[in-house]
Order: sequence, then structure tokens, then C-alpha cells
Amino acid sequence: MAHFAKLGIGNIIETIEVVSNDIATTEQAGIDFLNNLYNSRDVWKQTSYNGNIRKNFANIGYTYDQTKDAFIAPKPYASWILNETTCLWEAPSAMPDDGKRYTWNETTASWDLINNGI
Repeated sequence: MAHFAKLGIGNIIETIEVVSNDIATTEQAGIDFLNNLYNSRDVWKQTSYNGNIRKNFANIGYTYDQTKDAFIAPKPYASWILNETTCLWEAPSAMPDDGKRYTWNETTASWDLINNGI
């Protein structure tokens, strides 16, 4: 199955549609099918779960960056930085790798240990 993301205003993903591989033999064939189905001239971009195309699988609310030809999630925190290679957001410091659970604290710009009441 082929997956297609419909772009809205500002290249924000509005919906994801699935098209049979028998129909979507090419990206353009899938786009033509969807526009014929909905009697529209919408802008669609193919997306892939395995990241083979456009870096990341598109989700509603993501942005399509035409220059990078990539789907990018909304920025989770003001301090996070976009990795230009993966188009994923990264914290300004790496999360500790000690097997414990952490959550990002934007106020302190650091990782806080999650205490599960133990």
C-alpha cells in the first residue's frame, strides 16, 4: 500500500490516504487517482513508513519542507534544534543513557529523571 499526505495552507499535512500499489504504480499515478476520487486539484506527496522517501512518515500537523523534500514534525520545544540530515528535532543536550526514564524540562533546558514513585 502506498501512503499519500495532502498538503494544506503552509504545507501543513491535513490528511493521509492509502492507495493500492496496483493503482499507485508511480507517485503521480497515486496523486492523479486521489484528485480524480475527490474531484480536486489538491497537492499530495507520497510518504513512507520506512523513511525511504522524504525522511519521515508524514502525520497530520507535520510540515512538508520543499527545499529539504522532507516531512517535519512540529517543534516540540523552543530550544530543540532540527537535525538537517534526519529532519528530526533534537534536544540541545543528549538524554542520559543509563537505562532510566527522563523527560525534557524546557525551563532548565535539561533532562529530569522520571520518578515512578519507587
